[in-house]
Amino acid sequence: MKKLLILTQQFFYSSLVLAILFVIWGAVFPKSMLFISNLALDFITDKFGWLYLFSVFGFLIFVVAISLSKYGNIKLGKDDDIPEYSTFSWIAMLFTSGMAIGLVFWSVAEPITHFASPPFGLAHTPESATLALRYAFFHWGLHPWGIYSLVGLSLGYFQYRKGLPILISSVFYPILGERIHGPIGQIIDILAVFATVFGLSTSLGLGTLQINSGLNFLYGVPESNIIHLLIIGIMTVVFTGAAVLGIEKGIQFIANRIFYLALILMVFILLFGPTTFILKMLTNTTGSYLHNILSMSLWINPFTENDWMGSWTLFYWAWWISWGPFVGQFIARISRGRTIREFVIGVLIVPTIFSFLWLGIFGSAALEIEVFGNGGIVDAVTQNVASALFVTLANYPLSMITSIIAILLVAGFFVTSADAGTYVIAMLTSNGSLKPNDSIKAIWGAILGSVASVLLLAGGLVALQTAAIVAALPFMFVMMAMVYSFIKAISSEDT
Repeated sequence: MKKLLILTQQFFYSSLVLAILFVIWGAVFPKSMLFISNLALDFITDKFGWLYLFSVFGFLIFVVAISLSKYGNIKLGKDDDIPEYSTFSWIAMLFTSGMAIGLVFWSVAEPITHFASPPFGLAHTPESATLALRYAFFHWGLHPWGIYSLVGLSLGYFQYRKGLPILISSVFYPILGERIHGPIGQIIDILAVFATVFGLSTSLGLGTLQINSGLNFLYGVPESNIIHLLIIGIMTVVFTGAAVLGIEKGIQFIANRIFYLALILMVFILLFGPTTFILKMLTNTTGSYLHNILSMSLWINPFTENDWMGSWTLFYWAWWISWGPFVGQFIARISRGRTIREFVIGVLIVPTIFSFLWLGIFGSAALEIEVFGNGGIVDAVTQNVASALFVTLANYPLSMITSIIAILLVAGFFVTSADAGTYVIAMLTSNGSLKPNDSIKAIWGAILGSVASVLLLAGGLVALQTAAIVAALPFMFVMMAMVYSFIKAISSEDT
């Protein structure tokens, strides 16, 4: 026990010191940090871009296959365990903690950007509009939730069925045995911590940009680094406080209410926007997505520098991988008692459907304005990508109210994502304790806010995207090994 306590303290302090050193580097030498990060980005996208595509598609295929196999009826827990949360609360927490802050940010900006600058074909055409929404579906559909499903499934299985600590390293017990409690296990968990820190910081940076853009749109609040730091500071206090309150009082309470707000805004645009056009685009794009999912999953142009691919698909796959440790850990934490098949269906299908509805409604509404209406959204996105949603809402009734709701959504998703991330990092650095010390939560909350701040100051949106891609590479290899370890363990189940 004493040896375990020493290892836990070493892990916590080594992770903390490395995180603080990065914050100092970004604060004191921002140009140096951005330069090194860009070099790493160029190397990764050039040498490993193809591997990102293969691995993410492979993760998706694996979780679908395991859920349809004879192992699908195995519970994440003992055979008589029952789910802790209602299905609605479970789904609400899945979605709001999984990706909602980014989905609000890119719901208009991504389709409009692809419309104006598609991966192939002519821009500003009906064809590019269809292609734009299809790739938005692709980036926010089954593939990211396949990543989350793999990590969450593995963690839930080893934690609740095998009784191992709530740590990423526990997944590798079939391969490493008791060595998961030593230096090798610590390295795995440190990689998970840093993937989480940078993945979350990217999302918090996007949320900060969009909150500031909304306040500028509504009240003329200037968009500047000082305002960005103020927003991050305020939100850090809020989400750290929510993390200290605990999962039941904090995340569940906020997630349920934000989920309702998201539904209200989505239904409003569907009813007061171009309803028929939206429904046609939803139908057409869903069919196009399903028809082209294989080719999109493995498409990369070997004859170019892959600038579009690096800015979009590779960035997204890396972003989702970097979110994998914390979202996987979090959804495992709230999924005890559910079967593997129920878990995969819930995690893979339900949030994907909601993402399609959200993107289809907001993306189609914006594209309709560009193709058939007064336009102006492409120009707005070109000048400030964070303004896309607010410029679109301005074309419909009650734009002041809907814009305020949008700001509340971003703020709420900011809190739930960072709240869940803070809780998970605290668990990882507390030897998997379900009730990590409040001071540890507060420390990691401050670190998350600090990393988001230095990335924004160093290079804004580009720095945020670069950090996510670079931080995700090591954990991608961890996830590959995770597949092998899970297969090795579950094959011994008596089914």
